[in-house]
Amino acid sequence: MSKNAETVGAVTPDAPQLGPEESAAVRKAAGASFIGNFVEWFDYASYGYLATTIAVVFFPTVDPVAGLLSSFAVFAVSFILRPIGAIFWGNWGDKYGRRWALSWSILVMSAATFLIAFLPGHAAIGIAAPLLLLLLRMVQGFSASGEYAGAAAFMSEYAPPGKRGLYTSIVPASTAAGLLFGSLFVFVLHAVLSDAQLASWGWRIPFLMAGPLGWVGRYIRVHLEDSPVYLQLARRAEAGPAAAPVREVLRKYFGRVMVGLGVTCLNAVAFYLVLSYLPTYLSAEIGMADDLALLSSTISLAVYIGLIFLMGHISDTVGRKRMLVTACVLFIVLGVPAFWALDSGHFVVALAVQILLCAILTMNDGTLATFLSEIFPTRVRYTGFALSFNTANALFGGTAPLIATWLIATTGSTLAPGWYLAVVAGLALGAMLTIHETAFKPLPED
Repeated sequence: MSKNAETVGAVTPDAPQLGPEESAAVRKAAGASFIGNFVEWFDYASYGYLATTIAVVFFPTVDPVAGLLSSFAVFAVSFILRPIGAIFWGNWGDKYGRRWALSWSILVMSAATFLIAFLPGHAAIGIAAPLLLLLLRMVQGFSASGEYAGAAAFMSEYAPPGKRGLYTSIVPASTAAGLLFGSLFVFVLHAVLSDAQLASWGWRIPFLMAGPLGWVGRYIRVHLEDSPVYLQLARRAEAGPAAAPVREVLRKYFGRVMVGLGVTCLNAVAFYLVLSYLPTYLSAEIGMADDLALLSSTISLAVYIGLIFLMGHISDTVGRKRMLVTACVLFIVLGVPAFWALDSGHFVVALAVQILLCAILTMNDGTLATFLSEIFPTRVRYTGFALSFNTANALFGGTAPLIATWLIATTGSTLAPGWYLAVVAGLALGAMLTIHETAFKPLPED
């Protein structure tokens, strides 16, 4: 039997088998990791699915296309602070512990989201309204930059042997759960409120919910132990936590940061196009009714959540690289045909295409968080992960809806987002082919 055949599916030695107390700790860690990302992505879903309403409230003096572009521009600009937030939260999380960084990031993030609910519209205070919206979105982006990376590093360090992919997949699952709940919530708002009620006060309700959810998440995180892997590092007299994580990452692991950035760019574009932008695309560009567009998105999100754990488990068996490369190839081949099929405007076709795209996305999304945790050592795992992940999202993720809308307006073709998705998948494939398999080894310590 070959060496590769022997290692596939092997139990890795980076953690002992879990007893009852350790299992309970893992469950608490999973809950703490889940809720922060849930709040973050519930906010993003609410903003994305209510983009046309928010455009009317904050940008009423421009035509509908320009208003939608302005709404997505605020969404994109809020990502500018993500790399800065990644440096801040990653530095804190590597020097002082994962749980403290996570407990503070959720507090700042939920507070900024909560305050959006109280913003007056353009009709009340003029240009100050969109400027205040932009300010709060930037604060939210800064704090959210510590969520995904910290939660993924936290879970990968807590995960039992041979199951890092499965356990860490709860992080992307929590993002999809937030999007799903946001989609359902906005669907109900559209169903029970008139357009005037939605523009007047209905759009504020989802943002109000961030306050109590954030406090619950902080309470859970404050009462957690840090990950066993990090506590073991912290107890060392020598070679303990990095004194300057950012400098160490850039000096010793810059190549891995660039690989992580390249691989994550596909996740960023595909995630925001498929799970956040498509309802707006179907309603604003294709002409599908808002409730049908949201319904198709809701169903496909439910499928996504079910598949994400399966893909995490499969990545434990066949490896991270194989899963990520396959996702790249499928997006290259199917990106344009998928948007061609969506152009038909038929609900059943749109639903089938969204489910297909979600299935391909889960191959990437269910694997990526674990992969990024595995390419950086414990001393700088939070910083390396956060820097590569958030820089890619700042450049490609936050701008995806804006670029897609702009490409359609510029080219006159509703297939333009499919071409954009295929090109980015090609870039990610090039990055992925430069690195070796990471799944069947202990988490690197140095």
